[in-house]
Amino acid sequence: MTRTLPALALLLAAAPAHAQRLTVTGGPADAAQVVVSTPIPIATSVAPNAVTLPDGTHVPAQVVPPALHDKEKGSRLVFVLPRLKAGETVTVLPTTLNYVQAPTQFQLNGGDGTLTVQFGSRPVLQFFNPKRDPADHYYTFKPFHHVYDPTGKVLLTNGSAKTANDGKFPHHRGLFFAWNKVSYGDKKTADVWHGTNNVYAEHQKLLPSALGEVLGRHRAAITWNGPDGAAFANEERELTAYATKGGTLIDFASVVRTELPSVKLDGDPQHAGFHFRANMEVASKTAKETYFLRPDGKGKAGETRNWDPKAKDPKTINLPWDACCFVVGGKRYTVLRVGHPDNPGEARGSERDYGRFGDYFEYEITPEKPLRVRYRVWAQEGEMTVAEAAAIAAAFRSPVAA
Repeated sequence: MTRTLPALALLLAAAPAHAQRLTVTGGPADAAQVVVSTPIPIATSVAPNAVTLPDGTHVPAQVVPPALHDKEKGSRLVFVLPRLKAGETVTVLPTTLNYVQAPTQFQLNGGDGTLTVQFGSRPVLQFFNPKRDPADHYYTFKPFHHVYDPTGKVLLTNGSAKTANDGKFPHHRGLFFAWNKVSYGDKKTADVWHGTNNVYAEHQKLLPSALGEVLGRHRAAITWNGPDGAAFANEERELTAYATKGGTLIDFASVVRTELPSVKLDGDPQHAGFHFRANMEVASKTAKETYFLRPDGKGKAGETRNWDPKAKDPKTINLPWDACCFVVGGKRYTVLRVGHPDNPGEARGSERDYGRFGDYFEYEITPEKPLRVRYRVWAQEGEMTVAEAAAIAAAFRSPVAA
């Protein structure tokens, strides 16, 4: 969003001492919801909380610790530009705005069991993270994230379930990350996706978070545990929600490590990788109204594409982005899912009309070669065009230079 300087909201707008102007250059394609993250360019105790645009208006900015995949150490300045044309150069000035009334900020509420990321009083994400209970295994065998619509009133995702008979395919939950064919050690196997044979993933603790006017970020330590209860892998999972207009922008990042000689990840497109699962209402009532929007256009209602080892349709391999348009509560919503080009490949895609979609890849984790992935999710009310989806994807897949 672009913010002007209303007289009653601000006392002063000034550049911090030693502030340097930042030149932001667009990538090879027009981009939207452009997250700019750069090492903080000032040496002062007064941190900027905005950047001044060439026309004199402002967008909020936030000083944060490095994100999970940032290579440079030290604090970073993060802000979101609504749009940036291909190759366009914009010069901005880090600025400190002194408010009469503090602007809306992200906050975390809850803790063990559920943790809600809110923008002011509006829920954006909810981390379902109870300790695994052997007596309630199906309900507690894997942590995941709920996604709310941009009003914070409608839950777009499917939740946990007490049994496998509670609705259709209740092992698919929210935004989630798991594999159904894991092998390690002396012929040991694990299905973290379905939680069979007492296999489970478990949230251990929350790691430092970052909260402010631009973003709300939290990070969690999660173990992947085999049938014997012993952890064979350790994951750091990071979710970042941004304050954006017109929809909710979410970044998912993960690093999975092991101390074992090898942990091999394999599976199938429906039960491995990073996926979104829509509210159970889609499966029970509106699945025939679901369609997918892809780089090659809008699909027909009910039409899906799924990677098949025999057919190997190129349209299901290494798809840069995919979007699912579905109906909940009588309203149509679109969720866009974007993969980062640095993720392992080949990525094999999957779509289902009940609102579950994503992709997976095969990978071998070793102590020297952890698994690192990044994805972006955009959720909005209403439909999207190919151009709109491609612009949001471009901002993530070809980050701007600052």
